[in-house]
Amino acid sequence: MVSVVAMVVLVFAFLSVLYMRHREKTTIQRMNELLDSAINNTFSEPTYDETMISALESKLSRFLTLSKSSESNIAEERNRIKALVSDISHQTKTPISNIMMYAQLLQEQGELSEQSKSCVEEITIQSEKLSFLIQALVRTSRLETGLITVNPMQSSVAVLLMNAVDAVTKKAEENQITVNVTCDHNLQAFFDPKWTEEAIYNILDNGVKYTRAGGHIWISAVAYELFTRIDIEDNGIGIEEQDINNIFKRFYRSVHVNPYEGVGIGLYLTREIVSVEGGYIKVKSELGKGTVFSVFLPNGLV
Repeated sequence: MVSVVAMVVLVFAFLSVLYMRHREKTTIQRMNELLDSAINNTFSEPTYDETMISALESKLSRFLTLSKSSESNIAEERNRIKALVSDISHQTKTPISNIMMYAQLLQEQGELSEQSKSCVEEITIQSEKLSFLIQALVRTSRLETGLITVNPMQSSVAVLLMNAVDAVTKKAEENQITVNVTCDHNLQAFFDPKWTEEAIYNILDNGVKYTRAGGHIWISAVAYELFTRIDIEDNGIGIEEQDINNIFKRFYRSVHVNPYEGVGIGLYLTREIVSVEGGYIKVKSELGKGTVFSVFLPNGLV
C-alpha cells in the first residue's frame, strides 16, 4: 500500500515538473514573441486572462507600450526642433542679406563723409559676424539634436587637409602666415569628409586668428594601429593651462583673446564632430609660444 502511494506521489511530482517546465517554456516563448514584435516595430497589445503568468506578461506588454510611446514622443519633439531650426535659419537669412546689400549700396555712394563710410563699414562687418554666428548655431543645433547625420567612411586624410587648408589660405596670406603640410598621400582614416573638413578648418582658423604676422602653422599626420593622428601646431599666442579644459565649451572665450574677433563656438563644434565619429582631441599649449591640437580619427568603424 505504501509503495503504491509513493508511486502515485512520484508520478504526480513528475507530471507537475513537466507541467511547470511546459508553462515556463510557453511563457518564455510568449515573452520572446513580444520582444521580437517590439524590435520589429510590429508590437500590439494582446488580451490576457487573470493568471499570475498573464499578469507578468501584461506588465511586460505595458512596459513595451510605454517605450513605444516614448520613442514616438522623442521623434515628434525632434521634428518640432527641426522645424524651429529651419524657421530660424530662414527667417534671419533674408533680413541679414538685405542689411548687407544696403550697406554695400551705401558704400558705392561717392558723396559719403568719412564718418558715414566708417559707419557703413562697421554695419557690414557686424552683419557678417551675425550671419556667421546664426549659421554656426544652426549647424550646432542640428548636430546636437541628430537632425544632421555624420556619415563616416574610409577617406583620404591628404585630401581632407588640402581642402581645409585651401579654405583658410586667403586669410593666412592676408595675415602673412605660412602653412606647411606633411602627409602621406595614401593615408586614410574613417571619417565624414564634409564635417571633418569643417572641424579641421575651425582649428586652422583659430591658428591663423591667434598667430601674429610672420608666424607659422605646421600640419602633419601619422597612422597608428587604431587611430590616425593629425597635429596642427602654431607659434601663436598660446593658451593658459587653466583655460585648456574650457576652450571646447560653447561660447567660451579666454580673457587673452578679447582683442580678437570670435564667438567661441568653432572649437565646440569641432569636438562634437570628432566625438560623433568616434575620435578625440588633445591639446598642448604654452602661453606666448604656441599651441598643438592633436585630432585622433579612427582607422575603421568604431
